[in-house]
Amino acid sequence: MPASPAEAASAVVGVVGVASAAAAASAPADFQPGPEWPASTRLDYKLRGNYRGAVTGRARVEWLREGRRYQVHLEVAVGPGFAPLIARTMSSEGVLSPQGIQPERFDEDTRILLAARRRLTLQFLDRELVFPNGRREWAPPGVQDAASQFVQLTWLFLTGRETPRPGHEIRLPLALPRKLYAWRYVVEGEEQLDTPMGPLAAWHLRPLAENTGSDLRAEVWLAPSLQYLPVRLMIRQDEQTWIDLMLQSAPLQAAP
Repeated sequence: MPASPAEAASAVVGVVGVASAAAAASAPADFQPGPEWPASTRLDYKLRGNYRGAVTGRARVEWLREGRRYQVHLEVAVGPGFAPLIARTMSSEGVLSPQGIQPERFDEDTRILLAARRRLTLQFLDRELVFPNGRREWAPPGVQDAASQFVQLTWLFLTGRETPRPGHEIRLPLALPRKLYAWRYVVEGEEQLDTPMGPLAAWHLRPLAENTGSDLRAEVWLAPSLQYLPVRLMIRQDEQTWIDLMLQSAPLQAAP
């Protein structure tokens, strides 16, 4: 059976980093992240899509940081706000290092109308990933989770560690609850998006994965004028199953 839009979202969303548990020992004990990291930020998105017919909904991403600690929370709801058909929350927490985001834990909570609630946890231990089923696997340098990856991309562009240009490829190991991917993003080019805030220029990134037979693909548009935050996310399984998240208002951001 095709994956639901919220299930598709778990492959990519979150809202919004390169480190790994293997690199933890290399970070100085007195390291404090500087202004290259966005202040605590909230992003609200309007959701539209198709899953056995047209669907609508909403999504919210919250990026929180205090000192070296960070949290990312993503909430996706498909259907009416008072009684969503599908609701999924994804949370990542960990530390910031000189190499970027270093996740320690990822949690996923899915609620589907008239179905049992499902919770999953992925742990990032020293040089090791622990999947929800207990399976352990080596954690490659720079590994991210579904909710931290886009903040890592934001940081890479903000600091000039990666420069967006057509055809450029960004390698980003990605640990999802069931599998570790050698994820890669290809920069398609800069596009003008028609948003509720007016026209916005954004760099369009399209993912490639080691599992070329995967059904799910998510694309992201990062806006330089908004600190390379994600303005749009498109998660597609096929021509009939997809969701499109568009930023509906200017980001709310704490004072630096």
